[in-house]
Amino acid sequence: MYKSTLALAVAVGVLAQQANAAGFVEDSKLSVSSRTMYFDNDNRDGSNDNRESGQGFKLDYLSGFTEGTVGFGVDLQALWGIHLDGGKGSRPNATNSFFPSDSDGSAVHDWARIGGNAKARFSKTEAHFGSALAPNLPILVSNDGRLLPQTFEGGTIQSKEIDNLTLNAGQLTHAMGRASSNRTGLSVSGATQDSNKFQFAGGDWKVTKDLTLQYYYSNLEDFYKQHFLGLVHVYPIAEDQSFKTDLRYFDSSSDGKNGQTGYIFDNNKGFAKNKGEVDNKTWSAMFTYTLGGHAFLLGHQQIGDDGGFVWANQGGVTKDGTSNTSVEGNGGASFYLFTDSMINQFAKAGENTTFGQYSYDFARLGVPGLKTSVSYLRGDDIKSAKNGSSYHEWERDARIDYVIQEGTLKGLGASLRHGVYRGGGSEASDDQDQTRLIFNYTYSFM
Repeated sequence: MYKSTLALAVAVGVLAQQANAAGFVEDSKLSVSSRTMYFDNDNRDGSNDNRESGQGFKLDYLSGFTEGTVGFGVDLQALWGIHLDGGKGSRPNATNSFFPSDSDGSAVHDWARIGGNAKARFSKTEAHFGSALAPNLPILVSNDGRLLPQTFEGGTIQSKEIDNLTLNAGQLTHAMGRASSNRTGLSVSGATQDSNKFQFAGGDWKVTKDLTLQYYYSNLEDFYKQHFLGLVHVYPIAEDQSFKTDLRYFDSSSDGKNGQTGYIFDNNKGFAKNKGEVDNKTWSAMFTYTLGGHAFLLGHQQIGDDGGFVWANQGGVTKDGTSNTSVEGNGGASFYLFTDSMINQFAKAGENTTFGQYSYDFARLGVPGLKTSVSYLRGDDIKSAKNGSSYHEWERDARIDYVIQEGTLKGLGASLRHGVYRGGGSEASDDQDQTRLIFNYTYSFM
């Protein structure tokens, strides 16, 4: 991390000489974001409950680009998390993803990290290099489900030279967890070894204004190769009605040392045809009917029988390569499936998940900024890792969000979320009830 910070400092020094160049300053943006969060995870068996609250601050400076055929710029980010309920409190001693742990299992008082990216632009192509990357792509999604966001280190490039076609490519080497000031290598669920090479390439083709096709390829060296195909189509029925189709397909296979000691994928603690190896095909379909402020969603997802779905997740590794992950706070990773829900993932081998959601936007009733939703997911036919039988699981989530639209507190948002998870077999995850109360506010200085 020191090398990337030094390189960034050099880049800032060079760019400072051009600070008066049109665009670099004029197009700059400076903002500070605040997030206050209460997190309550109640394990119904009475063990490893997690109840904590914290305050997070995120300062972002995004410069414009210098003049010339190739424009240069810099993005800087500072993150600071503060624990609001002192002492050990109610928190698990094992890996914790809300706040880093001290040596006695209690939460540290606060933690921080600084990162940034150097960037360049040529025509309609942009390249970013640094330690504050936050990709949001089908093959890698930066997680922002706790106090502060997960970020990545490496380089990315995005090109829009061809109309209606967006191309993305890059190589990432490290990740900074959402509750950690340290960086680690990249890995997968259950593995203790890491990889410093995650490569990806792909694109989104907007065939028409209503139809988008996607293809992406990614490779986490010594763990997996993954192909993704996607289709999104929106059919406008009437002025206030539409029908959206979203289809996704993943094909994941083993790479390099995967399956050897330390490079084992635990298949989301489920069945695997070849123990420790990645071998999965997953398809999913979601259909959404929108009528005024109402939105009705229904979908289905099928995880292949040979092994669970796989995604980049560094939760099992540490900065020094040890197995003590309790102090890192690097757990928690998102992925591009409809079933990446509040508590569970529904991504085990053989799992058939049917899900639905209803949401309403109260702007239609004269209350802009107020939205609510309720969803239900049920996964059946999960293959047992022990005896070849099957079991099931389900989750019910509800949330209400409000953002103040005007006045002194314009932009202040509040979100109340509650989830209930229940497993139908001895190999299912622990039954849990989870509540999150979140307050967000962003102030832009320029």
